Amino acid sequence: MTNLFNDSPKKAGYRFPAEWVKHEATWLSWPHKEESWPGKIETIYTPYCQFIKIVAEGEKVRINVNDEETKAFAISELEKVGADLSQVEFYLHPTNDAWCRDHGPAFLLNEAKSQKAVVDWGYNAWGGKYPPFDLDDVIPTKIAGHFNHPLYLPEIVMEGGSVEFNGAGTILTTTACLLNKNRNPHLTKEEIEQYLLEFYGAEQVLWLGDGIVGDDTDGHIDDITRFVNEDTVLTVVESNPLDENYILLQENLAALKEMRLLNGKPLNIIKLPMPSPVIHEDTRLPASYANFYIANTSVIVPTFRDVNDEKALKIIQDVFPDRKVVGIDSTDIIWGLGSFHCLSQQEPAI
Repeated sequence: MTNLFNDSPKKAGYRFPAEWVKHEATWLSWPHKEESWPGKIETIYTPYCQFIKIVAEGEKVRINVNDEETKAFAISELEKVGADLSQVEFYLHPTNDAWCRDHGPAFLLNEAKSQKAVVDWGYNAWGGKYPPFDLDDVIPTKIAGHFNHPLYLPEIVMEGGSVEFNGAGTILTTTACLLNKNRNPHLTKEEIEQYLLEFYGAEQVLWLGDGIVGDDTDGHIDDITRFVNEDTVLTVVESNPLDENYILLQENLAALKEMRLLNGKPLNIIKLPMPSPVIHEDTRLPASYANFYIANTSVIVPTFRDVNDEKALKIIQDVFPDRKVVGIDSTDIIWGLGSFHCLSQQEPAI
């Protein structure tokens, strides 16, 4: 481990920027796995393409596709919603599934050298839940090779949706996910922290507890608490005391209030509501407004045909006055147990 860290991205001057920093592109992996949306996959392409259309207004969209046939299908679906195809690039990188936040590349920047690097964490489909995942696991290495970026291989399991960044040295994550024995059972909490700090170029890790009910990732942070600037987080709270998310989200809120940033300041905490439970085929789905994606000119927020949709959109618009906040119906997409943030991964601009 010592040798690994001697040559870490942090020591080479790299760090993982905050999501609101200017992007060169957004990466996606075109959805094709019917088992991820059983009986519903044909219904997700319209909202998925609407998402691409909005993102493409301010940056490139780079999409991993399995083959030329998939590419042709993607183009036809994007044309239906009027997306600007001059902003969309396709890469023949076959995938198992669509969740690019978790299997895609972690792009790091060395601003002093104006250089980009890629971290390819190990990926095991959230603790081996959904094999096969061999194609997804090598996506970051393929992308790094295509663009000739330096590549780092930590050789432990880590997912992009499990970590949240303020761009000023702080990482926020959950014990429910990162300390789960289905990820890295050979590592202690302290050792996992060391990997995060060295491979993301950060200075501190702050830990929350559990994720929301229905989240098959074992508690990803991007469904509960998100940085919106260096010292402010949006965090979801449940208003109904009888709801099964109520207590765990109250516990997370209490933990956030105790946290201190590197400068000693407490977090500025803004509460987001939760939608009413979204149930499909007797399964509670992990519907959350926190799974928004910050693009260059917009913030895309999943909505759920719920009374709290407009309230959530207004709260998010208030913290992003320089971006257009757009709600896109995610009722069908969430059947796949994730939404727009889970599906996307930003590539920062140099």
